Amino acid sequence: MRTHDVTNQPPPLVGYNTFESDRALSEALVREGAGWAEDRCRSLGERAGSEEAQEWGRVVNQVTPVLRTHDRYGNRIDEVEFHPAWHELMNVAVSNGLHALPWRDTQAGSHVARAAMFMTWQTDAGHGCPISMTYSVIPALRRQPELAKVWEPRFTSLSYDQRFIPAPEKDGALCGMAMTEKQGGSDVRANSTRAVPANGGGPGHEYLITGHKWFCSAPMCDAFLVLAQAPHGLSCFLMPRWLPDGTRNAFHIQRLKDKLGNRSNASSEVEFAEAHAWMVGEEGRGVPTIIEMVNHTRLDCVIGSAALMRQAVAQATHHASYRSAFGKALIDQPLMRNVLADIAIESEAATVTMMRLARAYDAGTDDENEVLFKRLATAVSKYWICKRTPAQVGEALEVFGGNGYVEDSQMPRLYRESPLNSIWEGSGNVIALDVLRAMAKSPGSVDAFFAEVEQASGADSRLDDYVAGVKKDLSDDTEGIEARARRLVEKLAVALQGSLLVRNGDPAVADAFAASRLAGDWGRAFGTLPGGADVGSIIERARPKL
Repeated sequence: MRTHDVTNQPPPLVGYNTFESDRALSEALVREGAGWAEDRCRSLGERAGSEEAQEWGRVVNQVTPVLRTHDRYGNRIDEVEFHPAWHELMNVAVSNGLHALPWRDTQAGSHVARAAMFMTWQTDAGHGCPISMTYSVIPALRRQPELAKVWEPRFTSLSYDQRFIPAPEKDGALCGMAMTEKQGGSDVRANSTRAVPANGGGPGHEYLITGHKWFCSAPMCDAFLVLAQAPHGLSCFLMPRWLPDGTRNAFHIQRLKDKLGNRSNASSEVEFAEAHAWMVGEEGRGVPTIIEMVNHTRLDCVIGSAALMRQAVAQATHHASYRSAFGKALIDQPLMRNVLADIAIESEAATVTMMRLARAYDAGTDDENEVLFKRLATAVSKYWICKRTPAQVGEALEVFGGNGYVEDSQMPRLYRESPLNSIWEGSGNVIALDVLRAMAKSPGSVDAFFAEVEQASGADSRLDDYVAGVKKDLSDDTEGIEARARRLVEKLAVALQGSLLVRNGDPAVADAFAASRLAGDWGRAFGTLPGGADVGSIIERARPKL
């Protein structure tokens, strides 16, 4: 029975190009040295904005992974089943090199190009987890050249092979990691899992590992970097799911985690019963060996959070463009315009920061200044951008009113996803303390950081005053610095974002950022931009075009 006409509802945000609609990202791609990847990003952006890809993202968060511990005959199999849409998402990601581009294509700007593509493919955050870990494992794996020779071609293949069979028989492989345990969490040195040499021990040699991991990311992968206590201390190992003789390794999935968000991805608890693994790097040097993997996954936390912010802005501005209330379109109402502009500013600040950070990874070890900048900027950016995401996404959800609280809007999925990157690879306290550690152990990283920030010196007095205040905080008595580490890291991050926007950003965005974040005339909630901000230009810049 027809009772009414459906009116005043926006059309679905599909059939648009996620890359072309993101002006901050497309401009940064060229500015940071990867203009050669524009066509790749544009093609992927068209795919990401399609109705088909958006539907894949919806489905995989409703039909979540299922663990099969045994087959019908009682044999232990430890396999995870996924909806076909998951494999479609993975196939697009792998075939486009989101897991391997910088290792396959060493031309300048490859990390920048990969960061832009990773952000562009904003369909589902969960499948980004195995993609990110496979990308990040390569620097750690190269610590053991004989293992890298065998596994790197598998991990960098552009073929997604979903079959659960030995890696040598597959067209491509993926890598996960298993580090944290019940009793330790971020304190991995408290790990109790033990590794016993099988044939003398040492780098590249085989060990038998017994113990557990409280969090094992993406247990369906073909191999994992694992931390375990060897006779001479905590060490890093590569553990395959299948052994060289074609039998299954003693890698047992106990259960899948029932998580707040990231529900499309399987996270698990696992146990090892004399599982075979091969040592990567020196015995007793597990943390330094795995740290490069951690750094690259922290970069991906920044990219992922920037992508969530961007999706939130796209959805909110699109909704407000079509929805009317009290006789006027939402996007034309002054207070709503303040909110939309404010969340767009936060998104653009995150985007320009993560793209500059990606360029630091392109420098490798050849540019000492970039290495030092990367050391501090990775932790600073990871802390702040990931911390800002839940508040920003929550404000975007509120633009929809009650509709934003309904699953069909996609906003609850974004909101549930928003806290994850602030927890993964080090929660807020861990990262803030890492910033202090970097400043103490690598004083040159502080100099490199401020050398970057002060490239905007003299361009905006509000930025100059803010940077001077941050320097004063650093020069004050260091007693009690640990207790105020979060505030210090926040100031470092805002100074970096302000510098990048003043130098490279849209003038309206840069001016509004300076007036609010740097000059202090800003409330504790979004939508409190001071008068004079060019909110119209900021919103129009951020709004996706169908």
